[in-house]
Amino acid sequence: MSEHYGKHAIVTGATGGIGEAIVRSLAATGMAVTMVGRDHGRLAGASARVEAAVPGADLRHALADLSLTADVHALAERLAEGDRPDVVISNAAVSCPVGDRTPEGLQRTLATNHLAPYVLLRVLGRALDRGPARFVVVGASPTGLARVPVDLDDLHLTRPRKLGPIPSLRPFVAYGRTKNMNTMFLLSLAERLSGTGITVNGAHPGIISGTGLGREARGVERFLGTVLELNPWRRGPGSGADTPVWLATSPDVAGRTGGFYVDRTAVPTPGHTVDAARRRRLWEESARLVGMQP
Repeated sequence: MSEHYGKHAIVTGATGGIGEAIVRSLAATGMAVTMVGRDHGRLAGASARVEAAVPGADLRHALADLSLTADVHALAERLAEGDRPDVVISNAAVSCPVGDRTPEGLQRTLATNHLAPYVLLRVLGRALDRGPARFVVVGASPTGLARVPVDLDDLHLTRPRKLGPIPSLRPFVAYGRTKNMNTMFLLSLAERLSGTGITVNGAHPGIISGTGLGREARGVERFLGTVLELNPWRRGPGSGADTPVWLATSPDVAGRTGGFYVDRTAVPTPGHTVDAARRRRLWEESARLVGMQP
């Protein structure tokens, strides 16, 4: 573990899998960690496991349903009024049926995976004003996502046939699109926060088992998930936490921003995620969907 950076971290999706492993690693450095989750019981269970591994860990809870933009706005305002975070790691993600809509009418994968970090990090970036602070967005494989560019004309996935011919694989394709949105967003946010001392970077944790991401999978997607879980060489959540924690804590990346990392190495992302016009359009449409000014 590299020497720790700062005193307070916020981690979303903290109640299991990679998120819980990130919390455990940060707590081991002596940082206070605010764990964001949507269920009191799961937050308590994850805290107990972290405290068993890191006696004396300073853990705090923040309850929010990240699929609801109203919840995310309220969460962001509460966090902005509390202890100033030195690190914010956006890790929460879901893969759910394409037709699943939230009570606010948003496609749930889009709302949780992209719109939630869009709101949270924008609000916290504004509240922190000047750094230093580090924002880390947990994404997915740039190579694997090269063939699933974001359809900027259909963020809500109203045309599921365009996600492929196999219905049970469409949620996975939709998930991939939101992970490309993560990359587009972090690049745009890094530009907007340039010079503030707040850095924004992304990380691919690897193909990790035990994340619970595929709990709603069906058909071919469920079969592929089962094959992964049975793979004796699969990587666990602790391995998946390594690069995000390194970006959040290591002096080696102090001041670096707008990068995407795999196994602690900066890598290029697909051209469709870098394109300035596409990123601007996604930023503006996201602002409209969550009721923020672009």
